[in-house]
Formats: sequence, C-alpha cells, structure tokens
Amino acid sequence: MQLHQLAYFVAVADTRHFTRAAEQMRVAQPSLSQQVRALERDVGAELFHRIRGNLSLTEAGETLLPFARRILAEAESAYQAVRELDELGRGRVRLGATPSLCTGLLPAMLAGFRSAYPGIELTVHESGSRDLQTELSEGGLDLAIIVDSRLRDESRLSTLPLLIEELVVISALDRPAPVRRARIRISDLRDKPLVMFRRGYDLRDATVNACRAEGFEPSFAIEGGEMDAVLEFVRAGIGIAVVPSTVVQNRFRVTRFADPGLSRVVRLAYRQDVEPSRAVRALRDAITRQLGNAGALPRGTQSLVRGGGGGG
Repeated sequence: MQLHQLAYFVAVADTRHFTRAAEQMRVAQPSLSQQVRALERDVGAELFHRIRGNLSLTEAGETLLPFARRILAEAESAYQAVRELDELGRGRVRLGATPSLCTGLLPAMLAGFRSAYPGIELTVHESGSRDLQTELSEGGLDLAIIVDSRLRDESRLSTLPLLIEELVVISALDRPAPVRRARIRISDLRDKPLVMFRRGYDLRDATVNACRAEGFEPSFAIEGGEMDAVLEFVRAGIGIAVVPSTVVQNRFRVTRFADPGLSRVVRLAYRQDVEPSRAVRALRDAITRQLGNAGALPRGTQSLVRGGGGGG
C-alpha cells in the first residue's frame, strides 16, 4: 500500500469517475486505474462496484476510505513539518520597531535570535508606532513592536502586551542634576531646557502631554532629533530629555519621576488574518521568551508576558 495509491483511491471515491479522478490527480487514466487495481490486490478486496455508468464503493471501500483520508492528512502534516524546519534555515522576517526600542531592548533580543537561526534573513524597519501599524496592516511587515501611546483601532491587527517601560529624565554626567531631590516631578520640567524629539515621535507626545496635563507648555532647547541625536545632544549638555530607562546605560545622570511616574506599555503587533510562517513564529516566540525572563530585563521595566516578572 503506497501513498499515491491511497490518493488515487480517494480521488475516485470523491469523483465517482476514473477519468475525472485522473484529471484531478494529473495522471493518465490507465495509470490511475492500474494503481487502484494494485491497491485492491494489496488489501485483498475490490474497493469499487464497477457497473457501466455507475461507480460506487464496496463495503471494503467504505471501510478503507476514512483510514485513507487520515493517512494522507498525516502524511501532509509530516511533509509540512519538514518544510517548516527547512524554512527556519532560509526564511525571512520583516520586523518593525520604534527607534527607542531599536536602541534599547532590540539589540540583545535579535543577537540571541540570530545566533539560534543564522539562516533566517532578518530585516528591521525603524519608525513610529502609527507608521509601523500602517505598514503591518498593508503587508509590508510581519511583526511590529510598538507603544500604547500611538495605538489606533485597526481591525486586521492584534497586539500582545510585552512590558511596561519606565520613562526617566537624563542629563549630562558633568552637569548638575535637574532637581536637588532624588526624584523629579512633571511640574519641575517647567522652564527646563528640553532636548525634544521630532514630531511624530512617541516620546515627544508622551512628554508634551504630561506637561500639558500639569498646565504648562514645555520649553525646548533643541528639537527635531532622532533617538541617537537626542542622546548625543543631552550628553553634550544642551539640555535634558525624557527617555525610556532602557536606552540610558551608564552614559547619563538619571533622575526618576516621583510616583506615579511616567511609563509606557510596549506591545507586539501582528496580522490576525494571516497565518505566520515558521520563521515569523520563531521570532515571535524568541521575543516573548526573552521578555518573559525577569532576569534578562533591564532596570525600569516590568514584563507583561505571562509568567514574567519585573526587571531591576
């Protein structure tokens, strides 16, 4: 009993016609008939009543049919599993992330993924959360790591909460702290020279909205920068900035906000109407696995992945 014989048998059972079954299986009708005869010899019983103009299953055929369907389905699952393993050796994933995440959390995550799956082609697109949602919805990305402050309703997308990221105030190491207290209040930012991100940046909105909620407009020492530029401007002493704690490292003086503080939720976004490839699932699992490991999280973050804990 061979798989192709079972496939021919199922095709004939479905079409009740040898010629149509042969066309469906893309083989010559005599060859298909010959293989069905060989299958009948193997099982020791006729599978079809062959009455001129009327083809029907015998009792043996009715008995074999569900087994044949199950065997063929299991074989296809096995082939798919092997193909997916090969896909992990040569697949492709297009990941979107905000600039602050690319600077902070992403490098360590992607280094581990690259080490585990060196054959997967990984493309990272850096942009704001709204732009990333648009690209993901239109099929230009497979996954996107975005922040809540820029989420919008999009029926084709689903999101998975990853972590809460603390926002802090940074200043140059060779300059005085922005306040004498251990923690700074939002109201203390009034008249402080802020190094501000370009328009459309999630962190710009978070900072400006927090100041407006306290009844004032922030003052900008300089504005319009990307993440790397903002960090360098602060390090040069031009002003202070509100950034995620994950991008700070040891290069700046860090002042945390007084309770309740400022924070943002980081989420993994994906298309819910598209079945992800094995490579995409592998990256998604790697991201959630790392962010669910409290020991791997930097200070100022708290995992929202089930089973995860706080960092630092």
